[in-house]
Amino acid sequence: MVHLRKSLAPYWWPIPRKAGGVWAIRPSPGPHSLAYSLPLAMVIRDVLKYAKTMREARYIISRGYVKVDGVVRRDYKFPVGLMDVVEIVPTGEVYRVVPDSEKYYNLLPIPSEESSMKLLRVEGKTAVKGGKLQLHFHDGRNLITTPELGRQIKTFDSVLYDLQNKSIKMHIPLKLGVNVLAIHGSNVGFAGVLHEIVWTLKRRQSVVAIKRGDEVRRTILGYVMAVGAESPVVKISP
Repeated sequence: MVHLRKSLAPYWWPIPRKAGGVWAIRPSPGPHSLAYSLPLAMVIRDVLKYAKTMREARYIISRGYVKVDGVVRRDYKFPVGLMDVVEIVPTGEVYRVVPDSEKYYNLLPIPSEESSMKLLRVEGKTAVKGGKLQLHFHDGRNLITTPELGRQIKTFDSVLYDLQNKSIKMHIPLKLGVNVLAIHGSNVGFAGVLHEIVWTLKRRQSVVAIKRGDEVRRTILGYVMAVGAESPVVKISP
């Protein structure tokens, strides 16, 4: 299906629901699901405001002026999602997709030195030939690593990934005391220290408490992402 009815689009998309027609762009199959992504043209037109019309947004993208995670993307329907790095080539401006309490996902300006760094959450591991382990990340990326590192990294841990060298720069285990960020749910965008974990039979459904100052919020383990041991390793807030 080429397009998507606005009434069926995720509620947080920045599009008018009762004006401008019935249809919205349907993201192409890619690294992020429909529920947690924005088509690239919508990012250019409706979020970053580099274009006033869809035709202008498609022109900008087709000319190769936009990179996502360091790769030029010419598909105006390419899905852009959590922690993706979006670069506007002619201006050198760089943005990171971060959770936001008001907009659900927002594009945060980041310094150019962070343009090659991306936080990835580990969604699972698979054993492959040679005794090595393959890590599966939240953006559909896979990486074969050494058995030693593979055993250290557990599901729901995070890694700081070098987009240029395609390698892991840092491992951030999800444990009590680390800085975490709520990436889904009603507390999306809330950041703080992982204060408590109440384990359940289904690990993803375990209840966690995030503490920031005197404020404590609870969500499930599947909705949080480790972002740093003592402080976030990349910029995730203004």
